[in-house]
Amino acid sequence: MDRMQQVVGRARAAFNSGRSRALEFRMQQLKALKQMVQEKEKVILAAIRADLHKSEPNAYCHEILSLLGELALAMDKLKSWAAPQPVKKNLLTMRDEAYVFPEPLGVVLIIGAWNYPFALIIQPLIGAIAAGNAVVVKPSEISWNTSQLLADLLPQYLDQELYPVVTGGVSETTELLTQRFDHILYTGNSTVGKIVMAAAAKYLTPVTLELGGKSPCYIDTDCDLAVACRRITWGKYMNCGQTCIAPDYILCNPSIQSSVVENIKAALQEFYGEDVKSSPDYERIINKRHFRRILGLMEGQTIAHGGEVDEASCFIAPTILTDVSPESKVMEEEIFGPVLPIVTVNNVDEAIEFINRREKPLALYVFSNSKKLIKRVISETSSGGVTGNDVIMHYLLSTLPFGGVGKSGMGAYHGKHSFETFSHHRSCLIKDLKMESTNKLRYPPGSLKKVNWAKFFLLKRFNRGRVGLVVLVLLGIVAALVLK
Repeated sequence: MDRMQQVVGRARAAFNSGRSRALEFRMQQLKALKQMVQEKEKVILAAIRADLHKSEPNAYCHEILSLLGELALAMDKLKSWAAPQPVKKNLLTMRDEAYVFPEPLGVVLIIGAWNYPFALIIQPLIGAIAAGNAVVVKPSEISWNTSQLLADLLPQYLDQELYPVVTGGVSETTELLTQRFDHILYTGNSTVGKIVMAAAAKYLTPVTLELGGKSPCYIDTDCDLAVACRRITWGKYMNCGQTCIAPDYILCNPSIQSSVVENIKAALQEFYGEDVKSSPDYERIINKRHFRRILGLMEGQTIAHGGEVDEASCFIAPTILTDVSPESKVMEEEIFGPVLPIVTVNNVDEAIEFINRREKPLALYVFSNSKKLIKRVISETSSGGVTGNDVIMHYLLSTLPFGGVGKSGMGAYHGKHSFETFSHHRSCLIKDLKMESTNKLRYPPGSLKKVNWAKFFLLKRFNRGRVGLVVLVLLGIVAALVLK
């Protein structure tokens, strides 16, 4: 038996023991996870800094703060989330017990990403634990320091059999994907997403794929450009542009393009000062391979601002490209770096048409003083999520599901949506063995009279008040007597 088979086998045996199903056990594991985040905060922040050159305040806000909120929510709501949910009944089931029961899926696999290497493992892990599953955790090997830290910390705080950590690169992940899981959540690019989905198909394993794409940002002429560009600048250049829902490119009228550039430059000055490279708030590209990939996207483009690079430290300055052709290389793939192209369109109609000609993005952003225009863009396009007059902020609201559509992914999580993703919603109907005469309606031999009564009870709509309910019950009794 190989290593991956042993890891998954132990997790399944632990799940089959039933201990992860008890709410008390789930709560204890969530509390232990919170304890880990709080007690090991400094070493977590240090690992993130080593991987992404991220300052402690930024790392805390980007990777820890939201997790503490998710943990608090899950612990507060776990009992109600896990409780059977009664459903409405029709006349034929009026005396029965009908409910939806959330049950754990089994052994799930979470494959994290390197751009937010701690949060993108722990956040879905919270939901999977809350739902009562065993979880195999696979951090990204590209963010090596955080990966090793997770492998060291999680076994110290969580049940080692139920929540094992697997480290390693492509070969280890490939081997892991040959095993049978009951759900796989993967965060990363669409190329690997297809590999994950193909591996899952062998066992008919459901998947949640958090992918990416080119998230557009339309700026209307009727807009406070200073505010809009400050918010866009924050979302685009945080984490050195390595955010799956960062604005990938701007669509705007040619008449405001130069003003957009100047306002972004002013925001960059406000955020990072004269020397961006020395700013503690500006991160670095994860490695030289991605550094060179981003430089290749910039070739032949008009650089309106930025463009300075240093390969030794994987530094690329915040860069703005103007008059970008829709057919250019930089518009072919997700940039995932601090390069912001501006494509000009004449109006919102052209913007909508431009967006709809391309793959459905993970996020879409619209800036305008007109909420009617914002809602028009929402109604006439499709994307994983939308934020109007800001960027990224929909991700931070746990009551909104986070996920993609089409090539940007499938499925969603965050808050209660994480619990639901990692649960099977089991339909339950419990009857008694009395009033058998009412069941003659569905038993052979068939007759037109039975069909007419069935149509009446299943298709007829009564008001929902007490009078309507009494009428239905009386009609049921009459039907039972007639059929008898």
